[in-house]
Amino acid sequence: MNTKPSSEASSAGLSPALLAAAPHRLLFFVGAVNVLLAMSWWLLWLVDARWGVIGLRGGTPFGGWMHAFIMQYQLLPPFMFGFLLTTFPRWTGTPDLSRWHYVPVGLGLLGGQVSVVGGMLLGQEPMVHVGVMMSLVGWGYGLIQLLRSLLAERRAGKGPTWHAWSCFAALGFGLLGLLCMVAFLHGAAPWTVVVSIKVGTFALLLPVYMSVAHRMFPFFAGNAIPGYRAWRPMWVLVAMWGLLLAHLGLELAHANTWMWPVDASFALGSAYVLWRWWPGNKGPGILRVLFLGFAWLPVAFTLFAVQSALYAAGGDFVLGRGPAHALFIGFFGSLLVAMVTRVTQGHSGRPMAMPAAGWFAFATLQLVAVTRIAAEAAPDTYFWQVVAAAGWLIAFLPWALRSLSIYLHPRADGRPG
Repeated sequence: MNTKPSSEASSAGLSPALLAAAPHRLLFFVGAVNVLLAMSWWLLWLVDARWGVIGLRGGTPFGGWMHAFIMQYQLLPPFMFGFLLTTFPRWTGTPDLSRWHYVPVGLGLLGGQVSVVGGMLLGQEPMVHVGVMMSLVGWGYGLIQLLRSLLAERRAGKGPTWHAWSCFAALGFGLLGLLCMVAFLHGAAPWTVVVSIKVGTFALLLPVYMSVAHRMFPFFAGNAIPGYRAWRPMWVLVAMWGLLLAHLGLELAHANTWMWPVDASFALGSAYVLWRWWPGNKGPGILRVLFLGFAWLPVAFTLFAVQSALYAAGGDFVLGRGPAHALFIGFFGSLLVAMVTRVTQGHSGRPMAMPAAGWFAFATLQLVAVTRIAAEAAPDTYFWQVVAAAGWLIAFLPWALRSLSIYLHPRADGRPG
């Protein structure tokens, strides 16, 4: 493939109209904006909680709840929808989606994020309501478009493509989580927020990440490393869903003392998967960061298992939110950088190599993850949470700005898309 910029492409200027040229352009653009917007608000909230120097207005839902909601339902999902709306037709062998199938998704998710964050900053709960509803509408519209590809595959007598169905099921759980937040904002009991947050972690994000990794990581390695043997048995997806739903059920039932066998099994299982996939020191850096980021998964579930075991032994939740942030920052954050950078490089006609901004974001996120985990045991936990939030922004700023520029410019190789 020719990856050298054509004279026409390299001389072309910024064009916002290009955002509608492909699903990943628009949705990744929305996600990159949200990466900075969401954590900027959270940094201000943490600074205000620690020092009280900003004076953010009240009258809105608890900031900690909204932080978890925004990260799970508004920051990461645009990237997921951008990838899946691009790949579903390819996985299922059905026609590509048109811009009218994905532009409303991007607009709904972007408007939802801006409205929710704006409402939290200004102390305007109606803005939060509107933002959650916008996210719900965009999400539902995106689910319909993904279902179109699945049904078209079935009508053509193909498939089923189980990775696609697994991702679709996870996004369906995500719709349930959004509805729980809507219910809370319209007067339902606080437990609906807890359900929304837990569903977002264990029935939405983890299944999507794992399903995509199971299909794509061995494929990527096989393309880059001669002699690499791709390993992706379908029982891995079945076991993943069983263990994650078991964890979710136990957590929602407050049966925390019995979570450790499930979490230990998931830690061991994910470590085994990583071992089977591991490319060693072979392959380019843009491949190896996928597996380095995946290594946070067994680490996170080991911490979950230790937390549950200590609690079962009569202790307390001594690790606090540490295991969750090993998952959110270490696993989700690292693979966000690794996967989105790879897709952005390939779909913009650039060399399949990790750019400097990508390396900086990935390396800095490792420090941010460790800092946030350690903050749970620090004497001044809010201070170290502020440091971690600022670290997230420092890590992502060059990467996000570079990505935003790419999505607003023609492909470097002059091809459409």
